[in-house]
Amino acid sequence: MNRAATSPAVAAPLAGTTTTHICLLFRQVRDGLARWIEQDLASHGHELNLSQFLVLRKLDALGPMTAIELSRAIDHNPGAMTRLLDQLEQRGHLRRVPVRGDRRALRIELTVSGAELSRQLRAHADRAAEHALRTLSAAERKQFLALLERVHASL
Repeated sequence: MNRAATSPAVAAPLAGTTTTHICLLFRQVRDGLARWIEQDLASHGHELNLSQFLVLRKLDALGPMTAIELSRAIDHNPGAMTRLLDQLEQRGHLRRVPVRGDRRALRIELTVSGAELSRQLRAHADRAAEHALRTLSAAERKQFLALLERVHASL
């Protein structure tokens, strides 16, 4: 049985829109937002890339976690997470703390300076969102976010 034909929740293919176009558009939005955030950070003296920004913000929001949990939380390659954490640790923004009862595991947590930096970074996130959504009305922003969350949940 063809589920697409029987389920109203499954939409027909988008007329005149290719999946390649949709994928490219998502990628361009992501890259454009990353570029904007990194430029905004640099203009305020913060030498951070988007991944470092996300690590600091996610640790501030969710608290200490393992490197694997953190890589999942920011959708980052686990193999590249060690280098990213090394960079932030060298700058004094986070530390690795042994997990009690598991000699192999380390919990990643913000230092005092990392927590302070993360609080400063919130303004950059707010400015980036405002910049990206500046052409949408309040109702359109709410609808866009709801639709984007539904697309994300379906993946």
